[in-house]
Amino acid sequence: MLSQVRKLLFISTFNLSLFLLLMVGIQNSSTKKKVNLILGETITLPISFIAGVSFISGSLTGSLIKINLYSEK
Repeated sequence: MLSQVRKLLFISTFNLSLFLLLMVGIQNSSTKKKVNLILGETITLPISFIAGVSFISGSLTGSLIKINLYSEK
């Protein structure tokens, strides 16, 4: 149980640090686009933010699924 908490803490710390680096990195981004969702559109966002957030959310989701699969065994 303690190892799962340590893994969860490491995953969240790692992804939070990636998000903070993303925020610093997109300061000079000039190209912006809107994302079309099912129910509407988002505000105009930098392309690097959209790509970075999708990478971070995939990393977080994959890591959490991995922890859940190993806890079953």
